[in-house]
Formats: sequence, C-alpha cells, structure tokens
Amino acid sequence: MRNVWIIMRRELAGYFATPVAYVFIVIFLALLGALTFYVGNFFERGQADLIPFFTFHPWIYLLLIPAISMRLWAEERRTGTIELLLTLPVTMWQAVVGKWLAAWLFTGIALALTFPFWITVNMLGQPDNGVVLAGYVGSMLVAGGYLAIGGAVSALTKNQVIAFVVAAAVCFIFTVSGSPVVTEFLVRWAPESVVETIKSFSFITRYNGIMRGVIDARDILFFVSFMAFWLFANAVIVDLKKSG
Repeated sequence: MRNVWIIMRRELAGYFATPVAYVFIVIFLALLGALTFYVGNFFERGQADLIPFFTFHPWIYLLLIPAISMRLWAEERRTGTIELLLTLPVTMWQAVVGKWLAAWLFTGIALALTFPFWITVNMLGQPDNGVVLAGYVGSMLVAGGYLAIGGAVSALTKNQVIAFVVAAAVCFIFTVSGSPVVTEFLVRWAPESVVETIKSFSFITRYNGIMRGVIDARDILFFVSFMAFWLFANAVIVDLKKSG
C-alpha cells in the first residue's frame, strides 16, 4: 500500500499543479447550485431534504468525470512517461489503483466542498442527516465507477479527446440502461431475463435507492465489483499497450 499511496499523492499533486483542478471544482459547484435551486426547485418544494441536489450528480459526472479520467493514462502514453513509471519498483495494479484513487480523492474533495448545501437544508428544517450521508456515499460510488471506466478507456488511446468522448459514451450507456426508454425498447424483442440483466447494470436505478437512504448490500456489492472489473481491465490494457 505504500507504493499506492506514493503514486496517489503524486497524481493528486499533479491535479492541483495546473488550473484543471480549480476549473473542475468551480464548474462542478456552479452546475450543482444552478440545477439544485433552479431546475430542482429546492426552495419551492418546501421539503427539508437534498433530493434535488443529489438527483443531478450522475448527469454532472457524465460530463466532468471523463474530463478528469482522460489524462490518467493517455497523457502518460503520449509523452512516453508510461515506460518510466512502469520501470519504478511498483507493480501494475499499484500504478492503476494509485492513479484511480487520486482521481477519486480529487472528486471527493470537490464533493466535500458542497457542504454549504447540507448546512442550508439543516438551517431551513430538520432533515434526516443519515439519508443525506447515504446520498454522499452513493455519489462517491457513482463517481468511482465512472472513473474506473474512464481509466480503462484512457489506457486505450494516446488522444485525450478520444478518451473523453468514449468514456462519456460508455458511462452514459451504464447510466440509462435501466431507464423506461431503454427497457420499453428491449422488452419488445428481448427475453425478460435479458431485460432485467441490462436493467440491473443501471447506475441510476441503484443510485436512487442509496440516495433515498436505502443501503442495499447488493447495490454496494455491484459498485465495488464494477469498479474492480474496470480496474482489472485497466491493468490488462496498460500491460498490452505499455510499449506502444
């Protein structure tokens, strides 16, 4: 874990060494504020909860998470520093997990800066803070899943723009797979078991339960195994592409 910590710290420092981190945080907070208060009608609802706030997290992550993950490996491959990184006394999984943890921690820092929303709702009423905390946990799990996808996609190409577009597209597929539009289309020709399987991969379906305070072990297991799968895929791709 010491090597993972070193890589994570190096990558996290890299984010704040450029304006990218600050731009991301500002855009993230601005979008959340606008969507929560104007689209989610936070005040008009007259309810002491953060449902309008958490509802938009997956959709904002669809745009911003690929922007974070696109540089994880694409930049290393473009500049040729991937060979240098892998010659250090670290294993493949340590490099992959360290980079992913740095991006996840950075997202967590941005999410932590939304604490004024939590303070505001407590000033206006008496919300169930356990549900609010569950919403933050669910948001972090969604972000972790998107980052795992983005890391694997970033390892496939040297072009950050391509990595961004492909990662956003793959994340979108997993986000809407359980939506009525998709399921109603599939039910016309696919067996019910196939429809249910595809629906089970929907981030929105699983996130909505956690957001409302329902901590289902199956949902947690889904996100953990999903991240593990894509991190494994990331390591395999890096190993195949490290010399190219």
